[in-house]
Amino acid sequence: MTGLSKQAVRPLRTLDPDAPLDDLAWLDDVVGDARVVAIGEASHYLAENLLLRHRLTRYLVERHGFGAYVMESGFTQGWLVHDWIRTGEGNLGQVMADGVTSLMGLWTQLRAHVEWMRGCDRAVDFYGTDLGASVVSVLPSLEAVLAYLAKADPAFTPDPNLREIAGVFAIPSAFSMPEGIAAYGKLAQDRRDALTAGLADLLARVTGRRLDYVRATTAGDYERALRTLHETVTIDQVLRRLVRGEQHEVLTVRDATVADTVEWLLGREERIVLGEHNGHLQRGPGLLPGVPPGTAPATPLGLRLADRLGADYVVIGVTLGSGQTLNENPEEFSRGKIFMDLEPPEPDSLDGLMAASHDGPFGVDLRRLSADDAAKVRAASRQRLIGTQYLDVRALDAYDALVHLPRVRGADPDPDVIACSPPDVRKRFPSH
Repeated sequence: MTGLSKQAVRPLRTLDPDAPLDDLAWLDDVVGDARVVAIGEASHYLAENLLLRHRLTRYLVERHGFGAYVMESGFTQGWLVHDWIRTGEGNLGQVMADGVTSLMGLWTQLRAHVEWMRGCDRAVDFYGTDLGASVVSVLPSLEAVLAYLAKADPAFTPDPNLREIAGVFAIPSAFSMPEGIAAYGKLAQDRRDALTAGLADLLARVTGRRLDYVRATTAGDYERALRTLHETVTIDQVLRRLVRGEQHEVLTVRDATVADTVEWLLGREERIVLGEHNGHLQRGPGLLPGVPPGTAPATPLGLRLADRLGADYVVIGVTLGSGQTLNENPEEFSRGKIFMDLEPPEPDSLDGLMAASHDGPFGVDLRRLSADDAAKVRAASRQRLIGTQYLDVRALDAYDALVHLPRVRGADPDPDVIACSPPDVRKRFPSH
């Protein structure tokens, strides 16, 4: 496959977040007046992708007035990072270890991004959008809700069984996800049902007593606790589907709540930068490998935000060349082999088309392509979306722009964050 024309290629001079930003001016037409600019990734924990997000965030803050960076990390835990950026109080290593979930906070490149947000001349807030606790444990979010209820409704005694059941499958980090899911699966059905019913009762109480709780605390504290409770309920629903063998339903259930969280954040922030995986952000149905034939596609976050926000939602997808990617072998990953080799992309794929178009990192404005270039993108109907696996994609529908990273590697572990992390993380990084 021949590459895109020179007119379509917008070379990026560097990925250095501190470098001059003039080579990103082409983004002005892409961004327009959008309230949400989403920046994708084809794999978690890659150095170049973290640098790209940092640099694009800086551009959107300095040139377009964006006020928050929002990422695929736990909503409940993310307030630790939010507060550190505002106050600078506490050890940042501990804040990153506790406040950024799913191993997302272990890397020096993200730490530098957070430090930049703290030192920025204008206020830039941080939030997590995701379910937290590696999308497996309800305990951290449940504890946050119960702590709020102790202030808002001190006469109320929550069912102690909720904490006890939630503690059975609590996990310290994403490395322990298989153990957490297995522990939940071993719970007797009546125990699982008791947890689901108990969370539903809590949600009904918190929703019904809104006026009382707002008077006892503040409207902001109440809304945050209610959002946290919705996240808790969704984690429980994800687990119920996992043990029923309905993995293909997880993306739909999870991203419905994440979309609500993004919408909630837009009530606090005028314009936000949203960092998530391409598969969550794409403006199209979610296709997953290995689902049973005839299964309805998932409805990812991007499709929901496009429906709610229209032109206020803009997506920048990311394609990769070669180097390293997140290890897709769960056993090797759980033993601490985080990355695996990434071979050059297949020529007829979207990644292959981009790789054939330019040697260095570059962007493409998909809304302003020539007819010939648009036809080439349309013909490249597969993209590497999960590790080395290719899935169908209609790039012209899914994204507003693309950035190609020709060579990628695993991000650099941050020794301070590792030292502050749980033992199951530290033992995977013995040299740090």
